[in-house]
Amino acid sequence: MLTTRTGASRAAVRDRVLALGTLPVAAAVLTGVNAVYLLLVVFGNVTDFGTNQQFVHHVLAMDTTFHDRSLMWRSVTSTTAQDTAYVAIIAWEALSALVLTAGTLAWWRRPRQARRLSTLGLLLMLLLFGVGFIGIGGEWFAMWQSKAWNGLEAAIRNVTLAGLALLVVNLPHTSQE
Repeated sequence: MLTTRTGASRAAVRDRVLALGTLPVAAAVLTGVNAVYLLLVVFGNVTDFGTNQQFVHHVLAMDTTFHDRSLMWRSVTSTTAQDTAYVAIIAWEALSALVLTAGTLAWWRRPRQARRLSTLGLLLMLLLFGVGFIGIGGEWFAMWQSKAWNGLEAAIRNVTLAGLALLVVNLPHTSQE
């Protein structure tokens, strides 16, 4: 009788450990990775406001680009507009981080809601880094031309991480996995 219980308890432990290798757990972990990353980004931007504020100022002013006359009309030199853009970026990051955190926590209680929250948070992240940094910053404000104030590599890493998570979150899975 003791052997049966020991065998049953080993099987239960094995099943619990194997449950960590399921798609929903992978989705929760990837959502959580993005949430933690953005929470740290927001924390850094709030506690060290000036560093990335300078980044936004230089990108929008286009003062370290090739100064091509046909592009420079796009520059934004108003510090009020630059600071407004920076605060909007931080607010977008914070919103994304909160939605991703809610999505991460929901994977344990409400998987259907978790998938939607995670997808929303990851889409917010893709919009920020894909449209905001790669599209608008990289192309419209010619950030790719700057050696000193070029955030395209980091933006591409963020888009890649969020895109990978978005794929895993939305893969079909069953609750029996």
